[in-house]
Amino acid sequence: MTDGKHYWLRKDDKQATKANFPELFFDLVFVFAFIQLSETLAADFSLGIAAEALIFIFALWWVWIHTTWVTNLLDAEIEPVRILLFGLMFLGVILAIALPRAFQDMGLTFALAYSAMQIIRSLFALYAFRRADRASYVTFQRITVWLSVSSALWIAGGLSEQSLRVYFWIAALAIEYIAPILRYRVPGLGAAPAETLDINGEHMAERCALFVIIALGETILTTGKNASSHLESSLTPIVLFVAFLSTVLMWWIYFHDGQEKAADKAEESSEPQATANHLFTYGHLPIIAGIILTAVGEDFALSHAHEHATLAQAFALLGGPILFLSGMIWVKTHSTKHVPWSHCAGIAVLVACFLLVASLTTVHIQMLATGSLLAVAIWEYVALRRFARAAA
Repeated sequence: MTDGKHYWLRKDDKQATKANFPELFFDLVFVFAFIQLSETLAADFSLGIAAEALIFIFALWWVWIHTTWVTNLLDAEIEPVRILLFGLMFLGVILAIALPRAFQDMGLTFALAYSAMQIIRSLFALYAFRRADRASYVTFQRITVWLSVSSALWIAGGLSEQSLRVYFWIAALAIEYIAPILRYRVPGLGAAPAETLDINGEHMAERCALFVIIALGETILTTGKNASSHLESSLTPIVLFVAFLSTVLMWWIYFHDGQEKAADKAEESSEPQATANHLFTYGHLPIIAGIILTAVGEDFALSHAHEHATLAQAFALLGGPILFLSGMIWVKTHSTKHVPWSHCAGIAVLVACFLLVASLTTVHIQMLATGSLLAVAIWEYVALRRFARAAA
């Protein structure tokens, strides 16, 4: 029988590096949340709405990545951790339902669901580590303090007037995102040691890769759904093909070289906690945000195929790939210590495309964005092949 003191902790074996079924089941709620977010953006997209959407993207990513950190440390196959994940899933469904109207009449519901997910998970980790690992226990004490402060701001925002809500929620997110950088410093407890948590880098890399697939899968789902609603347009088959191609290209750019290098870096690093923060906690945020924004842009290309693009539509069509490539530069540079110049060139081309917005339709801009991703993928593929031959 397993030592009760360590019953809660993830086992130290090869199988423990793999994502398990309870974790994958938990991820499903974020498919619903991403669909809710994409449909909300596509229905009424403006720069103001885009700014609000960034708050939701930051919030969704933060609650997911913090849960992934906890399941990286604990054994998700034991019943108490499974029950935790099921409870978080239910709260996640409520959060996703409230999301489209979070800046209207469901702000408090959204704030309560989000705060409950953060606090309950953190308190659970405290209980799990109470006898197993004193250093991790104290670290989660610090984390709970920071999350309690941010949760108060989330709830205050939910109770406030709509015009003030955004400021409360930005402040809450700022507290949560700066906390790991400050190592959760708390008066009386000080800052957490740099390498307190026993992170499994390979498991973290796999979990983030699976989350990227979820985001890409949501893009395919929403694109297919929107294409079926615009079959009367002669341009729909072209737009659908280009949209699908862009999704495949983002998969290729992420998985062909980047994901494996990130996993190797996380596994081999002498500072796994700091590396996981750089590569996954912060590094994957622009990747996920870029994929979601690209899905919104593809919806515009389908629903406004014959129209000249507005600045807001161009922001989604071009800004999504820009964010995605920016995140990939971050991850690949940190993993390999080499700057992927193909990605930098792709961003430069996409930024230059904004100069053409006034004279192009949404379909033309979508083609330019996808063409840029294709050029990046080919450039990187050729460069990697040459590097491999030179090293052989």
